[in-house]
Amino acid sequence: AAAAVGGALYSATADAAPALRQPAFVSPLSAGLHLPKSGAGAAGRRAALVGPKMQDNGPVNSALLSRDEAMDRSKGNKYEWEWGHRQAFSTDWNSIKEEFVKSFGVSADQYDLISKEDLLKGYGMMQLSRLFENACNQAYMQGHIRGFMHLDNGQESIPAMIFDTQTADDKKHSYYREHTHALASGIDPGAIMAELWMKEGGTCKGTGGSMHIYDKATNFQGGWALVSEQLAYATGAARSILMDRLNYPEQYKDDKRMTVVFIGEGGAQNGRMAECLNAAAKEKLPILFIVIDNGRAINTFTPDVATNNDIYKLGKHYGVPGIKCDGTNVVDTMRTGRAVTDYVRNQGPAIMQVHTFRFNGHSPADPEHERGRKDEKKWARASADPIVNFDQVAVESGIATQEELDAVKKQQADAVKLAVKFAEDSPFPPASLAAELEFPDRPDTDYNARAAPADADEVNARTITPERMEAVNKHIEMLRGKANEKAITIGDAVNLAILEEMIRDPSTCIHAEDLQAGSSYDIPKMTQQTFGRLRAADEIIDEGHFIGKALGEGMNGKRPIVELMNTNFGIYGIAEISSCGNTYATTGGQFDMPLTILGAGGTAPNQSLGAEHSQPFHAYIMGIPGLKICTAASPEAAYGLTKSMIRDNGPGCLIMPVKMMKEAKSGLNLGQCDRLDKCVVLHKASEASIKARKAVTVLTYLHGVKEAMSVVEEIQAAGFDTEVIELRSLKPLDLDTIRASLERTNKCAILDESTRSGGVGATVSALIHEELFDLLDAPVKRLSMTDAPVPYASSMEVAVVKRGSDVVAAVAELCK
Repeated sequence: AAAAVGGALYSATADAAPALRQPAFVSPLSAGLHLPKSGAGAAGRRAALVGPKMQDNGPVNSALLSRDEAMDRSKGNKYEWEWGHRQAFSTDWNSIKEEFVKSFGVSADQYDLISKEDLLKGYGMMQLSRLFENACNQAYMQGHIRGFMHLDNGQESIPAMIFDTQTADDKKHSYYREHTHALASGIDPGAIMAELWMKEGGTCKGTGGSMHIYDKATNFQGGWALVSEQLAYATGAARSILMDRLNYPEQYKDDKRMTVVFIGEGGAQNGRMAECLNAAAKEKLPILFIVIDNGRAINTFTPDVATNNDIYKLGKHYGVPGIKCDGTNVVDTMRTGRAVTDYVRNQGPAIMQVHTFRFNGHSPADPEHERGRKDEKKWARASADPIVNFDQVAVESGIATQEELDAVKKQQADAVKLAVKFAEDSPFPPASLAAELEFPDRPDTDYNARAAPADADEVNARTITPERMEAVNKHIEMLRGKANEKAITIGDAVNLAILEEMIRDPSTCIHAEDLQAGSSYDIPKMTQQTFGRLRAADEIIDEGHFIGKALGEGMNGKRPIVELMNTNFGIYGIAEISSCGNTYATTGGQFDMPLTILGAGGTAPNQSLGAEHSQPFHAYIMGIPGLKICTAASPEAAYGLTKSMIRDNGPGCLIMPVKMMKEAKSGLNLGQCDRLDKCVVLHKASEASIKARKAVTVLTYLHGVKEAMSVVEEIQAAGFDTEVIELRSLKPLDLDTIRASLERTNKCAILDESTRSGGVGATVSALIHEELFDLLDAPVKRLSMTDAPVPYASSMEVAVVKRGSDVVAAVAELCK
């Protein structure tokens, strides 16, 4: 293709000349900042790469001054090579191209020239970013923006590059310093500013704030505040692109979408980086890791705490190429960005490290106590400002006149003023919105009424061979036969539910360790053998990273399942589980989070697993907002709850008793989903015991169900009775069923498989005393584990873990 801008011609291949980007950012309340949707066969981001034209004198070299020349301008400044040993990154485009050939194996010559139009768009994005952040700083000092806020001044070449290379279809994941990344992704500046001002007109209706910008229309997927968590989410988003191509090959035959994830060089030291590089390399994911290297891990000088600061080299052992460029040179940053994104779109993952200088401290809320930081910032503003550098070179070399640059700056200043005005005029969200955003689906949803995707059979026929479908159907019929004989185990019941749901809805996928072998309880058995490695992923042994990948898939139209083997292993993923629960609300209801986490857990008497495998994981996650938590002590319950949880549009965790996974057997209500908000009465007290006031409501779950049911006859022989209720829903709690029982018994004991401090029983007891106090003849009796770690030796464990004999004693005491 040949394209002309300002009379200059440059020949390039069709792939190098995708669709022209929309006119740059104007009023945030009219045309706004928006990215084009990528059309078939188009990378969809820019005009053909052509030379800029200065007046009528033909193409010019658009490179900025070299770092050596820039340093010459600051001679006499004693901080140019000092201030904590943070040095300028001296390079030039030819050196970058040489490194690109070595690392990526392809030439970058086609990216030499950039049109004047695209340069001015990049310059406009830099100005918009700087002016927007300055307005944010002023609003913060005035009290309009609250909490923590992190500004991006000095790093504007990165949003310029993002605006130049990314489309609205590309998925972008950032961290807490994301305002400019959101702007560059095409989000209306007014909506971003309104979000910071906690207004209903914000991107997330005021629920997210400065660190949590999301916009579904542009696929800007955060804004994540826990350092490095976004890496796994972006990796999952990239997997969702491949699953789209797998399930709908004709629709996505020319798909060039990619995922971009931003990370600081300090955050990139986190182990999540290695895990996600491994995942990206194994599956050749279309993901670009952009490392923003400003030399500061929060306020600490990064080399003081990290040996390797060349993050772009981290991918070497995984076969993931990397490149480093000078972020004070916007032209080379744009060139490098174009080269790297084209590689990612067509070949696979890459790392791009951008060497920058952040002019502001970590946050206006933090004291400025960095070593030598004040002097460093003074030097950087004078000699390492990408905007100032471009201003100087653009005018001196004739790329643009001062009048043209001033006009671009004024346009962006006007846009920022409109954004502030929009934020100022927007109303605050109503208080009621918080409760409305707790769950995407109401707790009382009937999932039996939820229709399957209309094209499921068609997709299955394309993606599952007849031989594989025959094999899995044979396995399913075998499991259903066991269910009809009332001989199916909990593990097999969950396996059956998962296979049925993955066939019913091809957007369903699963992650597990040891998945190929069926894990410990056969829960993921035959998933990979049927659906392939993409939909059924066997994972490295780190739960947090694959829970994170599942979150990213859930945000992008998939229904991921995570099988934890033992739920205590989920402790590695508490950060990711927390974000799963927060996502729907924090995004203002834009992104559903249909993620199911399940596994065996709890603490049985005489379990002999020691402290680490006997932790009450269910209690640890009780405080996570937006998370539905269920338990199942029978195959019937496990089957029905699994099916419902997979169909739910929010996150849920299903825990089953570790020592009963193969022991408990029953029939199933085949094809039926169970409510996620209901308790179940397993044994009803006799009317005689109720009349004699000798009955007690016993609330329990997991192994406690077996323990409580095993002593019913002993309690009856002593002249008492129990009303045993299985807490299949720990959150939300079914107080209606508990109320109905207490109206009969007026007494309550809780056999609790968690610690006395902070346990499930503490929460349930508190709610009963607050809501149902008038129904009680006596305080609730809590039979919880003590706060001591669970010992291995049974002689000690009996003093920590409660059991059936404790229920017998508690009933007698309450009925005295």
